[in-house]
Amino acid sequence: MITVAKLFRNETRSLLIALVIVAIFGFSGRAAAQGARLPPPVAQALAQAGIPESAVGIYAQDVTSDQPFLAVEAERALNPASVMKLVTTYAGLELLGPAYVWPTEVYAGGALQQDVLAGDLILKGYGDPKMTLENFWLLLKNLRGRGVREIRGDLVLDRRYFAGEAFDPARFDEQPTRPYNTGPDALLVNFKAIRVQFIPDPEARAVRIAVEPVLPQVAVVNNLTLDKAPCGDWVSRLKLDAQGNSQQARLAFSGNYSAACGERARHYSVLGHTQYLHSLFQELWREMGGTFTGGVREGAAANGARLIAAVPSQSLSEIVRDINKFSNNVMARHLFLTMGAVGGGAPATAEKSSRAVKLWLAQKGLAAPELVLENGSGLSRIERVSSVTMGRMLVNAFRSPVMPELIASLPVVAVDGTMRKRLSGSEVAGQAHIKTGGLSGVRSIAGYVLDAHGRRVAVVLIVNHANAGAGQAAQDALLKWVYDREAGACCTGDAEPRRRRK
Repeated sequence: MITVAKLFRNETRSLLIALVIVAIFGFSGRAAAQGARLPPPVAQALAQAGIPESAVGIYAQDVTSDQPFLAVEAERALNPASVMKLVTTYAGLELLGPAYVWPTEVYAGGALQQDVLAGDLILKGYGDPKMTLENFWLLLKNLRGRGVREIRGDLVLDRRYFAGEAFDPARFDEQPTRPYNTGPDALLVNFKAIRVQFIPDPEARAVRIAVEPVLPQVAVVNNLTLDKAPCGDWVSRLKLDAQGNSQQARLAFSGNYSAACGERARHYSVLGHTQYLHSLFQELWREMGGTFTGGVREGAAANGARLIAAVPSQSLSEIVRDINKFSNNVMARHLFLTMGAVGGGAPATAEKSSRAVKLWLAQKGLAAPELVLENGSGLSRIERVSSVTMGRMLVNAFRSPVMPELIASLPVVAVDGTMRKRLSGSEVAGQAHIKTGGLSGVRSIAGYVLDAHGRRVAVVLIVNHANAGAGQAAQDALLKWVYDREAGACCTGDAEPRRRRK
């Protein structure tokens, strides 16, 4: 298996190899696309959506073949949205290994006598992508179980594993409270979020709100009105006035909530990383019977500090399932940064990670001169990749030892993840593992179809156009066409797919 460290040691040689590969495969990619034509169902769906062929990139290749049977504008560098997570997760599985885990460590910065820590408590993070509220509670419970009750120093946060780069959660779409806009942090806990649960109470003709975790710095105001309207798009009927900063926040809810909705929940990212973790620690430690009156500060464990507790994350093979099944941007960013830290040394930076991924692709013989990586999640306006690069990478991944972990992480059509409600009742339902992506002006899919003849096909469709939001029908048409095409059918001439024999 290729490791990140080996990539960086062989960087110069890898770049020379990449230049040769670009020359060879760049030409063959152009040749494959010449004279290509869209499958009629796809062309019709795009036309109805008002999306021109020049705004798409399509690629399809049997994983046992060396050439695609469909390539339309496949070399065009496009914004892939969340489909970029396939690059990040495949690279992560190969470079770090499916069993890779992120530790979170606790150090004592003073003597522990009986149940009193006469010094600071230091939390050191390595970028666990999924340190949930429950896992953080277990870490503190472990600490209490080791005899620590009173902490007479401060809470010291060692988050140096990731570079402290400036991050504005409102920069991407002016939705700073949405958890997907939470910035990466080596000591991220619970995605820096609170869960707000809406509970209708018909007898009281009111809507109750329950919050978890309850943090003193976060005020929630309930001015909701309960009604009997159909549930429908319940979120749009909520009116949220979010105010605050890194130190405190106020979420005021007004508008209507339907009793027909039953209990629903939304998550909101609030406070700064330091303030959120400090407040959460105080509340949980107090609930466990502990005593802590100190402050919080950034820093590192001083000489002589003693490791007293640690907890590992879930394995990477489990983490990639959440990243791809549910398109988790924050977890993808953590994985992306981790590859840079492991290969180029801490602190992790996006530049180190981008270099690691590109070197990995070059050593695998995958030319990607058009690839632009910003954060590895696809939540970006500048990330770019072509359909041919994505398609060839998927074919390569199918031949990799980590193939089972990668495919198992992808949403199954009409079954789960972001494809749960797509193509239900069609022949391709349950027969394809497909990652989806969507931004304003971007719609994309990429993954594998097990066709009607038992052939596994890597398939990619990326749309960059103002009407991209209407492009789902074209995506579905492509998946159905790939599933039901006859052997040898292609779209480089007049041939059209024939219905399979019943």
